[in-house]
Amino acid sequence: MKLKSFLLFLLILFLTKVNAQSAQDDVLFSVGEDAVYASEFIRVYNKNLDLVQDESQKDVDEYLKLFTNYKLKLKEARALGFDEKPSYIRELSNYRKQLAKSFVTDTKVTEALIEEAYQRISYDIKANHILIKIDENASPADTLLAYNNILKLRNRALNEGFDVVRKEVHNGQTIFGEELGYFSGFKMVYKFESAAFNTPVGEISQPFRTRFGYHIVNVQDKRESRGERTVAHIMVVKNEADSLAEKPENRIQDIYKKIQQGEDFEALAKQFSDDKATAPKGGMLAPFSSGQISVQKFEDVAFGLKSVGDVSEPFQTQYGWHIVKLYNKKPIPAFEVMKPELEQKVKRDSRSKLIDEALYNSLKEKYNITTKQPALKYFEAILNDDYLKGTWKLPNNFEADKPLIKIGDKQFYFKDFGAYLLGKQRGIDAKSTYDAIVLKQYDAFLNESLVTYQEDNLENENEEFAYIVEEYRDGLLLFDLMENTIWNTAKKDSVEIHEYYNAHKSNYTLPKQVDAVVASSTKQKTLKKVAKLLEQGMALEQIKSLVNSNDKVEVIFTTGIMDSTHQALPKGFSFKKGLSKIYNHNNAFVVVEVKEILPETQKTFDEAKGAVISDYQTNKEEKWIKGLEEKYQVNINQQTLSKVKSQIKNQ
Repeated sequence: MKLKSFLLFLLILFLTKVNAQSAQDDVLFSVGEDAVYASEFIRVYNKNLDLVQDESQKDVDEYLKLFTNYKLKLKEARALGFDEKPSYIRELSNYRKQLAKSFVTDTKVTEALIEEAYQRISYDIKANHILIKIDENASPADTLLAYNNILKLRNRALNEGFDVVRKEVHNGQTIFGEELGYFSGFKMVYKFESAAFNTPVGEISQPFRTRFGYHIVNVQDKRESRGERTVAHIMVVKNEADSLAEKPENRIQDIYKKIQQGEDFEALAKQFSDDKATAPKGGMLAPFSSGQISVQKFEDVAFGLKSVGDVSEPFQTQYGWHIVKLYNKKPIPAFEVMKPELEQKVKRDSRSKLIDEALYNSLKEKYNITTKQPALKYFEAILNDDYLKGTWKLPNNFEADKPLIKIGDKQFYFKDFGAYLLGKQRGIDAKSTYDAIVLKQYDAFLNESLVTYQEDNLENENEEFAYIVEEYRDGLLLFDLMENTIWNTAKKDSVEIHEYYNAHKSNYTLPKQVDAVVASSTKQKTLKKVAKLLEQGMALEQIKSLVNSNDKVEVIFTTGIMDSTHQALPKGFSFKKGLSKIYNHNNAFVVVEVKEILPETQKTFDEAKGAVISDYQTNKEEKWIKGLEEKYQVNINQQTLSKVKSQIKNQ
């Protein structure tokens, strides 16, 4: 499903909403009998200009080819009836509902909560708490008892000390007295977070209730957020394929000694780090903040480095051995940078209930809904004890068609709320009164109806929403077409794929490789000595014992099968059996002993299968597009195209 979402995103880069066009709008091209207007093309081109990475696609003519191909595919998809498939209709409906949630919201309350959230993630709070557990639906008597007990504990804590009382009352069942350590915004339920951040350091909060029960919290410290770190690392892992390879803990210690000797961290990372993604960049990692690194030990070491340039001692994680160097320290990003991320978090968090309440109130005002509802008395009268048992039914003389409330141009009737009551009679507290049940259910019914009505009418009220839905509608349609026509070929076209491989075998080969030993040192004199010892056939461990010492590492060896792109080999290295000359490589000197040259070899079909399928699909799509061009005539208005180019050039 993640792959489908990603591919669909790529397709949507070339989509746009087709609005009602004015009579003066010029036709840029037509696909069969369907006209495509210049304004649509310009809008899509400008929207996607910063998203395309291939510079050729920024050329208007090249982009026009992509756009006409897209229109051809859409026309074919509708001709084949993909837009009538139940799965397509269902997925589009689900997406529309999900998208509507981001448009139907109270923006003022949301903005205030986002700003509050930013202030809170800017700090870490250290606190302990005492909790008296109580069920969310506890009776008034039990609720009052729990409140009085937490109040007593607070008074004791003020006199005896919070931690003294906390440790004494903690039983891990009904009362919890826990050390929470440091936490920031979004790490606790919202009510708890608010109590902690609103309580001064050194003080004890007033009792407050969450879904877990009644709490008091003692705030011990408040510090600024640790912000963001940029580090580089050298990682060494065990070489399972080479039984003669040295232990990673010994190799990392050798590298660490070279760093202590003053050798360049970046150069050492390029030569010896087993993290292939970062080694070419000197071990540099993307900047990260607390909680973004999945390995806690790595994060703690990184944030433990105090000054830019500091280097950690070697340490081990589940991935291998590491040395970390600090390159930059930054506070948390500016509010405007973090705002989109915070908005998503706020809407998923328990504080979203505040947004919901604000929304309901604004919709009531928008659609002129009064708080009074005389009909509730009728529904109270028809309830009985069966409702508490979950077996209640509407009476035979139920006034189903009597008007209840009107939202916008939609009239709701007694039967609508009656059906809602029927479906919501489970989980009702047996102690609830009929009037309380009806009031609670009606409030929920009204709120849901208001939101549903707003969502159903969004495309008429919000142009941006209508635009995005149209994009997704076409994107989903195009995805289904491509999946059925091109992407599933591996399952259906196995014979053709094998034939394609046989016809293009020269495209699928393994490059020439060497089985080699690479010796690296920052001192040319040392490497000359190593070269002589290698030429004499001396074992690597013996050479290391002669050249290196406990306090100083002069040479590090890299062994194994390598191709020309291997990080240890100098650029342009000539594959020749025997001992090479000494090269200057990555701010160090290297000498290479080539034991064996492995020639370029033909990949088997299984080895090349992924690339073969990809190439086959590209080839098949190109032929398919040519067929669509013959099926649906594409006519480009050259005069309009000239105007489009001029307008884009002068933007």
